[in-house]
Amino acid sequence: MDSEAEERLSEILASAGARTGDTAVWRELLSPTPSVRRMLFTGIGIQCFQQITGIDATMYYSPEILQTAGLQDKSRLLAATVAVGISKTAFIMVAILVIDKVGRKPLLYVSTIGRTCCLCGLSIVLSFFSGTYMGVELVILLVCGNVAFFWVGIGPICGVLTSEIFPLRLRAQAFSLGAVGNRVCSGIVAMSFLCVSHAISMSGTFFIFTMVSGLSVIFVYKFVPETKGKSLEQIESLFGNEHDSLENEVELSDTQRWCQIKKNRHLLYESL
Repeated sequence: MDSEAEERLSEILASAGARTGDTAVWRELLSPTPSVRRMLFTGIGIQCFQQITGIDATMYYSPEILQTAGLQDKSRLLAATVAVGISKTAFIMVAILVIDKVGRKPLLYVSTIGRTCCLCGLSIVLSFFSGTYMGVELVILLVCGNVAFFWVGIGPICGVLTSEIFPLRLRAQAFSLGAVGNRVCSGIVAMSFLCVSHAISMSGTFFIFTMVSGLSVIFVYKFVPETKGKSLEQIESLFGNEHDSLENEVELSDTQRWCQIKKNRHLLYESL
């Protein structure tokens, strides 16, 4: 009887779980339940915010940004560009060391708030101090700060978080949707940066990035849960509503009750 009960329980759990197969998964993603819709919004949203705040523009066009600030000496320009790369490498290591200690969301707050301040500073300095010695030094500092804050938080954490919030049955396809959004936003920013900066000035472009980065702080606050130390079931429940949670509890309770009945029957047969 124990084996029969276990077999029946496996069937119940399997029927309550995910449908397998790519077609079923894509159907669930394209016609999502409210909880899956919230997961998709969070996963794709954080991937897009990672790029539309202009990190690729900062990395690709840092020499142009520094030249706009007034840095014309080629040796200093090269040294400043190297400093940007060092900032990236150093703060990736910091993120690796602290991500499982402090959690994902605190680092995202540090990253998005820090980047918003750096981008705002770049907009102000490029508007009012361009061509001055102080302006050049501040732009170098702010560009390195922008890169550092990106790579200590939203840069590496974005991929980690996106892989954690989706259940196993949806993870590969949902992650690919987020990656598509990420790459599309990256391409749009990288290809349009110089055109936009020529049209509205470099400082105006960074002002736009500042506004978008400010929105990313709000997005993290309202829609991104902390996933540190949580199981797949706990993470999935974070995206469910009260009705979903109640339904899951009822389903689990019914399963437990059925198992208890089978166990009682087995004990009764043994006593006979």
